[in-house]
Amino acid sequence: MTIASTLLDELEARMIALPAASVTLRDEGSKTNWSVAVAAFRLAAVPVTRELYAAVHGEAPPSPAGPRTPVTEVSWNDAVRFCNALSLQAGLRPCYAIGGDPEARDVTCDPAAGGYRLPSEAEWEYACRAGTTGERYGELDAIAWHRDNSGGAPHEVATREPNAWGFFDTIGNAWEWCWDVYDPKVYGPYRVFRGGGWNDRPRGLRASCRRKSHPTFRVDDLGFRVARSI
Repeated sequence: MTIASTLLDELEARMIALPAASVTLRDEGSKTNWSVAVAAFRLAAVPVTRELYAAVHGEAPPSPAGPRTPVTEVSWNDAVRFCNALSLQAGLRPCYAIGGDPEARDVTCDPAAGGYRLPSEAEWEYACRAGTTGERYGELDAIAWHRDNSGGAPHEVATREPNAWGFFDTIGNAWEWCWDVYDPKVYGPYRVFRGGGWNDRPRGLRASCRRKSHPTFRVDDLGFRVARSI
């Protein structure tokens, strides 16, 4: 299947370019901070939708949610395979080399390839914060779908207020996989996800909140958005 040109055009039109920066991350569990240099990159303004996922792969995971909601029930492995498939259909060189290890220990990324990829968690937090330093970039009900206002389901993307740089749904609606391994010495291959979902309470809906799971993990409030290097 070839992705509809209108969906690809829409995706490219909603890729927001950000300049290089130094980003400070914090892990609340260990009470540690660290700085990460981020090169210039582009990030989608919205998460990958069920509509886009189905256009690339032929179908989206079963769900009663509508086509413009974030795709969920996708593992980290599913997300990197999607990025490669999307890149090929867009005429771009894929970023990922993917082997046969279900724990993804053999997956490598070449950002310079120019295709679509997952953001690093530093890129994700940089975009989410949009220059702010508080727990989140706006008033919770205004910017996010969460446990107290979602009605127990995901919602269409871009139906809450964006941050100052034009990114929607980085807080709430669906958690988002990032490239990074969380802590290989303690959790092995577990990968990071960020942002909070439609069933989370405020503590999970913070720009700094970090969670993790196995790269095969799938759940109904975890999706992803795509990035490209500049």
